[in-house]
Amino acid sequence: MFNISPETNSDHKTGSKSSILNYFFQHVKETYYSNTYNRLSRIPGPWLASCTNLWRFALTWTEKAEATHIKLHAQHGDVVRLGPNLVSVTDMDAVKKIYGAGTSYEKSEFYATFRDVARGHILENMFSLRNNGFHRVLRRSVASAFSMSTLVQLEPFVNSTLSSFMRELDKRFVNTETGQKVFDLSRWLNLYAFDAIGELSFSERIGFLESGGDMEGIMHQVEMQLGHQNTVGQMPWLDRFWAKNPIGLWLGRMGILQERDSIVVRFAARKIKERYEALGAGTAPSATDFLDRFIQAGIKDPELMTEQEILSLTLVNIFAGGDTTAIALSAIFYFLLKNPSTLEKLMAELHESPPNRDDGIMSYGEARKLPYLKAVIQEGLRMFPGIGNPLERVVPPQGLEVCGHFLPGGTIVGTSAWPLHSKESIFGANPREFRPERWIEASESQIGLMNSAMFAFGMGGRSCVGQNISLLEIYKVVPTILWKYKLAFANPTAEWTTSNRWFIYQKNFFITLEHRV
Repeated sequence: MFNISPETNSDHKTGSKSSILNYFFQHVKETYYSNTYNRLSRIPGPWLASCTNLWRFALTWTEKAEATHIKLHAQHGDVVRLGPNLVSVTDMDAVKKIYGAGTSYEKSEFYATFRDVARGHILENMFSLRNNGFHRVLRRSVASAFSMSTLVQLEPFVNSTLSSFMRELDKRFVNTETGQKVFDLSRWLNLYAFDAIGELSFSERIGFLESGGDMEGIMHQVEMQLGHQNTVGQMPWLDRFWAKNPIGLWLGRMGILQERDSIVVRFAARKIKERYEALGAGTAPSATDFLDRFIQAGIKDPELMTEQEILSLTLVNIFAGGDTTAIALSAIFYFLLKNPSTLEKLMAELHESPPNRDDGIMSYGEARKLPYLKAVIQEGLRMFPGIGNPLERVVPPQGLEVCGHFLPGGTIVGTSAWPLHSKESIFGANPREFRPERWIEASESQIGLMNSAMFAFGMGGRSCVGQNISLLEIYKVVPTILWKYKLAFANPTAEWTTSNRWFIYQKNFFITLEHRV
């Protein structure tokens, strides 16, 4: 995940030939034990999945795993076996036990593949941390920076990037000499999201919008790396052969192999260095961005919040926050264009409560008061959650009882938002149909149940720390863009393409724009 933070244990010492063999034999032993002693034999699922993790490795390789997960749960119910020692669950009582606040279910070894490597050393980050206790301490130190009440103070930064986004759209695709131009909206929402989180973090955009493209291929680099980690994570011991193989680590420590930092890492490191220098000289601006809040946390606890940890947190913000927001925005606009009557109904609500600002940008406070807009956003997040695989956790020693099945301690268990969000018993009839009205017509108790089952940002103490950032942007971008522009598919019969690489990336969402006024 491109984070520079020291590893909190001695795992780097296991990167040897013997450790690779240990991982291999552990995999063989696990498979044999699981099948021979029938620990999980009563749990339904593909037969091959019960024999080897190669089944889920191959499934993940197809980049369409989420569709298979939905089908398997529709066929077998709330408990499905996806590997010799992996069980997927969508029962809400179990989901709350696994992910709820104060849970003793720690992340599985899958997340170790998301540790980065720098100069031959394996580096930990907030996402890859498996120890819940240390994660709680780290998260608590910066929690106030991510609260919604705090983030509203950052709204001017979003306004600035949103204005830049619309200027670029006007210049490149609306007010052109040759008239309207076709473009991939999903691509441009990604450029917007990266620049927005850059401005929120450092009070300065990185420059993706102005460049009009993927600067130094960083977006492609992130997508490919996540795809690798997502696939290899299905058999985590393989990671010792690839990114963290002993020879490569040794060559890195010797300075023979040297990684070149991306433009985003260089940008973040430069901004942090400049801010610390300004603080030392007494010339630091009265910034209210994330960097300022992280530095203040470091002043309170310098041992925990080191300069390296601050760099790590800002990079998590950028690389995870950018994709999360862009994917959600693309999904919402796509489903609105696919459902013209829904779009028409939303526009009627916007005409009744238009933005108050002269530039047409909707404030977060205004947007949150619009019930149909809220329903549209909730339905978009339900229909297309950004992460496409189960969030794996390890069952503690006492085991887990779920739907009449007992999962012994050490079993890996996980929930994916895709099958969970597709349950008729929670979300009503036709759950794979985009219908915002389900969030308005349902009873109060049913809406409460639906809200409790929303898993787009995870759940509990290990949920996405930046979810409020995404929601702030989504509630502003959707009504603002719709208020200013008429969006239309370039080819109404064409479908976009999606690739599940941990995040589910969308491409080929080609549209045209014209001003509404």
